[in-house]
Amino acid sequence: MRKIVIMLGIFTVLNACTNSGKLKYPETAKDDTIDVYFGVEVPDPYRWLEDDTSDATSEWIIAQNEVTFDYLSQIPFRSRLKDRLTELTDYEKIGIPFKKNGKYYFFKNDGLQNQSVLFVKESLDGETELLLDPNTFSEDGTIALTDYSFSNDGKYLAYSISKSGSDWNEIFVMDLSSRQLTDDHILWTKFSDVSWHGDGFYYSSYDAPIEGKEYSHKNENHKIYYHKIGDKQSNDKLIYSNPQYPKRFYSASVDDDERFMFVYESGELKGNNLFVKDLNNKNAPFIQLTDNMEFSYYPIEIIGDKLFLITNYGAPRYKIMTTNILTPEIDNWTDFISETESVLAGAQVIGDKLILTYEQDASQHAYIYNLEGQKEFEVQLPTLGSVSFSGKKDDKETFFMFTSFTFPSTIYKYDIDTNESEVYIAPQLAFNPDDYTTEQLFFPSKDGTKIPMFLTYKNGLKKDGKNPVLLYGYGGFNASLNPRFSTTRIPFLENGGIYVTVNLRGGGEYGEEWHIAGTKMNKQNVFDDFIAAAEFLIKEKYSNKNLIAINGASNGGLLVGAVVNQRPDLFKVAVADVGVMDMLRYHEFTIGWNWASDYGTSADSKEMFDYLYAYSPLHNIKNDETPYPAVLITTADHDDRVVPAHSFKYAAALQAANTGDAPKLIRIESNAGHGAGKPISKILDEYADMYAFIMFNLSMEMK
Repeated sequence: MRKIVIMLGIFTVLNACTNSGKLKYPETAKDDTIDVYFGVEVPDPYRWLEDDTSDATSEWIIAQNEVTFDYLSQIPFRSRLKDRLTELTDYEKIGIPFKKNGKYYFFKNDGLQNQSVLFVKESLDGETELLLDPNTFSEDGTIALTDYSFSNDGKYLAYSISKSGSDWNEIFVMDLSSRQLTDDHILWTKFSDVSWHGDGFYYSSYDAPIEGKEYSHKNENHKIYYHKIGDKQSNDKLIYSNPQYPKRFYSASVDDDERFMFVYESGELKGNNLFVKDLNNKNAPFIQLTDNMEFSYYPIEIIGDKLFLITNYGAPRYKIMTTNILTPEIDNWTDFISETESVLAGAQVIGDKLILTYEQDASQHAYIYNLEGQKEFEVQLPTLGSVSFSGKKDDKETFFMFTSFTFPSTIYKYDIDTNESEVYIAPQLAFNPDDYTTEQLFFPSKDGTKIPMFLTYKNGLKKDGKNPVLLYGYGGFNASLNPRFSTTRIPFLENGGIYVTVNLRGGGEYGEEWHIAGTKMNKQNVFDDFIAAAEFLIKEKYSNKNLIAINGASNGGLLVGAVVNQRPDLFKVAVADVGVMDMLRYHEFTIGWNWASDYGTSADSKEMFDYLYAYSPLHNIKNDETPYPAVLITTADHDDRVVPAHSFKYAAALQAANTGDAPKLIRIESNAGHGAGKPISKILDEYADMYAFIMFNLSMEMK
């Protein structure tokens, strides 16, 4: 039940500060919207901010940004911080090479290009040619390349673009012989691969959305189509849909030999179902291999008639199974490489070997197996970190990329037969990794569970309780936070800060059991883990509560909002990026319904509603003069993953509450989305603002 909405007033733009020095925010209108859940009335006075295209919301955004950017512009070292971030980012970045149709491809960014550029070589030592430059898609770099796929005959490159960071994609096709675009143009694709078969490809899309509601309305009825080169999209053939389940995703992939098409069904539970179709038989049906989306099932490779798969079916930390592709149902699967204590994070066949990547205490390790399932050796990596491989089953050489917190992404050429590697490309940047230390610690959470975290800091750190800390976490959706390098953290480290990544429950660091321990009615474990991390750092005299900042994005933004409400005394600064802040209505927007496997929904049951209502950041802001940390909320106008209404409503509620004098600001980026594809120019501005806000409110100085 919903009561009638009546607007009670309008907001007015006020000066950023009163005479007392306390920030003065734009007044945000309230209405009398009330939702009723299981007999409980829940006011939603800022419901009108969900209308992201209204004039009132647009004016509110302008007013909020005026206050925020005025505040940020007055931070004395903000411009110097931006200069240092720019200097650190301005180095050549080259992606891992990959081979297709006898040629070598790689992405490169000269340093400050908004988007990386795709190049091609006839051989590893051959001349480099530019193939596709996404910087030409738009003047400001806000149109990004999101995916690409080469046809198996070497004639075409299909690629997807995203505008302003939206999840909506468009597909174009390049004729590789002429380097010219064809007339093929596909609209309204989302969460789609491009998978070639014959003279066309499979893709997934939704029906065109209502005009003006492209970035907020629910996405339902995902469909798979086949597009033949030269045809109009209106003539594309519907290959697979399932109207019985409108809130599921469907995507297709074809093996390299174009013998079989796999269809993946997901979006309802934690995993997916798997279907297969014999492409050599025109009338072959789709065969359903699995019927339980509690588990994940992904093909790795087909060799002869032997299908290799990676799955957590009967193995929470994943294993490899095989079956005959001609009798592919799950009852015919057999274990090939059993589950271990470590989590199997990835598998691929390269050069007639199986390369498996495992996560051990959140750090990745790689092992080589033969195709009989016997382990031959471990790939030697430089230190604790993350690794990814490039190659196909018939390739004679392969490459891997390695990175860690103070180890910039470096590419190695790897001999899979001798287990020897050599540096192929190493970046050169204005930063000396030897000046810094990374250590991994384990601490007890509230219930005694041991939680790992990585600390990175400048050599010579004193444990005197006086070090600024930035604590980062995520804790959801089976996602692991492995060690990775980013130049954006360096100024914070250079000026005495400790950067901490916490591997919270809800992630995938220890398999499905670790994931489930941070979902639905266990979600409080995630918040307890994060709070315990801060308490441990204080206890061990790394820092104190007046020098701890916290940050998280998306599900991590939810984390920040929840722990600030629960322990406002523990943190000095909080930055919540593109966060899920309204836990009662998140499933009403775009693909929010897909997160129910982790969160549950307010409509599930009275018990689930009570649980969500008890931690929802929007609904638990204190209003009793309890001092809150300095809070910066970030979002973007084209975020159709976590719609900006979450951040809008949370900011309005936070500013209206009596939570002390520390700033409560929202930074709203234009022509940007959830984060993917964001141009370097916007990234530098955003991180300069974020770190300036953190460092200034931690009373740090920039040397």
